[in-house]
Amino acid sequence: MAKKRILIVLSEYGFWGEELIGPLETFDEAGYDITFATPTGKRPVALPPSMDPEYIDPPLGRSVTSTEMAGKVRAIDRSERLDNPLDLSAWLPDRPYRSRNDFLRAWEGYENHRAEVQAQIADRFDALLIVGGSGPIVDLANNWRVHDLILAFHNLDLPIAAECYGVACLAFAREQDNRASIIRNKHVTGHCIEYDYKDGTGFMGTDFVIGPPPYPLEYILRDATAPEGAYHGNFGKETSVIVDYPFITGRSTPDSYLTGQKVVEVLEHGLRTWGFTA
Repeated sequence: MAKKRILIVLSEYGFWGEELIGPLETFDEAGYDITFATPTGKRPVALPPSMDPEYIDPPLGRSVTSTEMAGKVRAIDRSERLDNPLDLSAWLPDRPYRSRNDFLRAWEGYENHRAEVQAQIADRFDALLIVGGSGPIVDLANNWRVHDLILAFHNLDLPIAAECYGVACLAFAREQDNRASIIRNKHVTGHCIEYDYKDGTGFMGTDFVIGPPPYPLEYILRDATAPEGAYHGNFGKETSVIVDYPFITGRSTPDSYLTGQKVVEVLEHGLRTWGFTA
């Protein structure tokens, strides 16, 4: 059997360490080939709180990073493994402005380029993972190239996993003809509003620190999954992972390993639904 190949997309503005480590260790143990990608090809970096066992998460009032996990995050943050990620801006086309004088020709070229990328994905990858943290708020959630990447995997009926604020990318991934979210009528989880910061949302590579996240992900996911799907926050439960094929979604940091495990079960055992009651 051919070795499975996973494309992992990371923000250039900071990913939460365990949300990479959990799936990555799981994929490595399963013997999968891993390719990392970022929006413009810059090397991704872990958010400092995610490798600090003394950092107290404000909504939970406790540390969410063990000493062992902090060491793992520091190790990969310093390793060569994250060097030279795939550059999404060089691989996927940019959507042309409708105000262009040559819009019709430009749109034809854009669609042709998308089709080429989709054919390449079919040859190169078996699943997609979007890692969470605060960074995706900045450069993944409303990135049209990321949306088109997700749509390509969706069109190919390949598994698409996302964690925490990375799940926002699924809500916003929409074809331009109908503009309905691809998670319409699906069941997902994601960062619930009880876990949102009231202050101190920060991003790597900038001094920009804000109060709460600029959007409540839970509300976006509730709206995007309507009318027949649902958002499941599972607040008060230790873990929250939902499989509603082709989507595998993880709520937050404690769900990282389980998210990876469910991706493996989807790929190896044909798992299609798990974690919710329809």
